[in-house]
Amino acid sequence: MTTGIRKTPRVAVVYDLGSATANDILAAAHRLCEVVFVADFDRPGAAAARQSMLALGEVVDVTGRDPQERLRLLREAAVDGVVTYSEYQLAETARMAHGLGLPYHAVELIPALVDKLVQRRILAEAGVQATRCAVIGDDPAQALDLVGVPAVIKPRIGAGSLHTTRVDSAEQFLATAAARPAGIEFVAEQMLEGDPRVAGGFWGDYVSVESVHTGSASRQVCVTGKFALAEPFRETGMLLPATLSQEAADEVLALEAAAVRALGIRHGITHTEIKLTADGPRIIEVNGRLGGYVPEILRRATGINLVRMALDVALGGEPRIPAARHRGVTYQYFLTPPAVAGTLASVGGLSELTELPGVRNVEANAEPGRLVDWREGTQSHLGVVFGSAPDHDTLRTVAESITATFRPVFAPPAGAGA
Repeated sequence: MTTGIRKTPRVAVVYDLGSATANDILAAAHRLCEVVFVADFDRPGAAAARQSMLALGEVVDVTGRDPQERLRLLREAAVDGVVTYSEYQLAETARMAHGLGLPYHAVELIPALVDKLVQRRILAEAGVQATRCAVIGDDPAQALDLVGVPAVIKPRIGAGSLHTTRVDSAEQFLATAAARPAGIEFVAEQMLEGDPRVAGGFWGDYVSVESVHTGSASRQVCVTGKFALAEPFRETGMLLPATLSQEAADEVLALEAAAVRALGIRHGITHTEIKLTADGPRIIEVNGRLGGYVPEILRRATGINLVRMALDVALGGEPRIPAARHRGVTYQYFLTPPAVAGTLASVGGLSELTELPGVRNVEANAEPGRLVDWREGTQSHLGVVFGSAPDHDTLRTVAESITATFRPVFAPPAGAGA
């Protein structure tokens, strides 16, 4: 009698700057699948991780290859699934999955996930939410007339709060539009004004919902709480569980589910950001991939591994999502620089951070001489403090201590004081 040997499935991970590192992905794949990294090394995010990918796993180098050649290489690699953890590779991953006949976001869905104008139009047409939004073209005054102020000016396609700015007057709108970087298309959106009473005055006036979608169902994993934004729209951290009442959380989850249905999302993982306003929750944006920083805090708080679930879903699996049980409050607090663009001269307080109650680890990226620009959004963070607290009141005290303890100093601009 001959017994067959079960083949270990293989998942192609289209790699770029995103929510999981090569190490994260390989660890999550243990005893589930083999990982084949797909890398275009002309992309800065892939180039930065080149050595680690080559040292750790199998890599399909698609640099300079046309779409058909990329598909041929993946067929030769005999992959059984395809996924990405990067906003910048959603379209490419969808094209590859379609060409290989593998499950992923449909190609025609991608504009609704990456293009802020398209997403706003779909949500409005479906009756989920009408939010004024317009492309800033050669005559920014036209967008101003359509959207009004206050407004948010941001890249039409982008992630991580890159080049995202609030404007409160017509003059500020036009000045910001005139100063926007060349080569990037921008949109202006109606400002969603948060109500600090919903989550509590100290906390962020927005949350995110993490969800997993398969052929059989969409499953909401959790509502992730946030610390208050730093000016203008820079995230400063997240916490689990959130500080919302059950009623507010239910409203958030109902809105997220309606947005998912309206956009037609049927596969993969989504990260939906939602503003908490006096008129109820409002969609900021629906992202068609795992959210940045989310995997670490969710795994530490609940044991749920969304990096692994993304691989499982790519293989057509139906991962079981246990109900989240929290013991205290788990958090990440970002070491966010002031709204400056300059050179980091020195940093004080890093060693003291590790001595604060409940702090588990501090990862710093705050070497003197580093160029820091607040317009880079989350990429401008100088580090992350990881920890836990018995309750939200204790966490608030610790967060205030982190802010008071961490002291970055920036060099004065060249010629200052001359």
